[in-house]
Amino acid sequence: MLSLKKYLSIVVFLLLLSCQSDLQEQDNNTAQGTITSVSPLTSYLQRVAMVKTVQDNVIDGSNYCMIKLPYTVTVNNTKIAVNTTADYQKVVDNINANSYDDDIVKIDFPVTMVYYNYFEKLIPDQANFNTLIDYWNQYPDLLSKINGLNINYPITINIYNSANQIASSVSIISDQAFFNFIKNLNSNQYISLKYPITVADYNSQTKAITSNLEFENAIKYAIDYCPENNIVSLDFAATITKGSWSIPYFFEGSEKTSSYSGYSFVFKSDKSVVATKGAISETGQWDSQILNGVREFKIVFSSELLGKLNSNWKLFEFNNSQIRLRDVNNSTSYLYFEKE
Repeated sequence: MLSLKKYLSIVVFLLLLSCQSDLQEQDNNTAQGTITSVSPLTSYLQRVAMVKTVQDNVIDGSNYCMIKLPYTVTVNNTKIAVNTTADYQKVVDNINANSYDDDIVKIDFPVTMVYYNYFEKLIPDQANFNTLIDYWNQYPDLLSKINGLNINYPITINIYNSANQIASSVSIISDQAFFNFIKNLNSNQYISLKYPITVADYNSQTKAITSNLEFENAIKYAIDYCPENNIVSLDFAATITKGSWSIPYFFEGSEKTSSYSGYSFVFKSDKSVVATKGAISETGQWDSQILNGVREFKIVFSSELLGKLNSNWKLFEFNNSQIRLRDVNNSTSYLYFEKE
């Protein structure tokens, strides 16, 4: 039986040489590593490809859906036709024009709402709209679209299916196509992005991405610096010391999440951390500081199993219910905590 390392090497080899398919020969910088449906980069890319729902927040107030163009609204007794994304500014200008009016945005129903995952729903009236927004407000910590990074399509993705040992490729021409492609990936499929891929940041500056790590770093930059991704400001220490946490994902050379199933972690303000599983309990230490603009996170346990979590972690992103860390010193490792 092949080891995982040898198996993945075969997968990369097949993808690079395009065996058992009619793929064209590609140059040496085409593939920079395979990823799967559960790889961190895959989930980040899908969030980059989500619907940009934040752009009409002045009208619908939701990060998880938007109103499909065109439609009309009434603001301060002025009817405004919202035919393009540029028309959102007309609504903002009307709101800012006078400090003494009510600034209530009234939507002319019916309208079609587009969710972050491209699902569409017809909303006939204000009552149904309110119900929808109340629904999304129940989930403030959903990991939503990553704004401020636009992919220049088309891009090419190589695919290897381990179930039938068939290699193929697909051309992706839009965010929606990319989102759905990732959504439909199964556990037997290994994918490899064909580089270089050109992206534009929130300042419309273009960059050629040449590897998976560069793509992940560009996403990290967008999370940190695009204003549309930083709507709510949270304190890291206050967040991690509130409640208990489990480990939904741990990758170090290979995925090792199952080794920590059932463990509950409580981070205390005195910088101690208690890991508990049934009758087993171990106390370690944690610390966090910002160095060169990057938040570092250290955790120290003495036992063999929990000691594997000891690393010089860097914070990738967090909210009230998710903390995502990575370490890129040698090969990239990932440690996720999730609120219990």
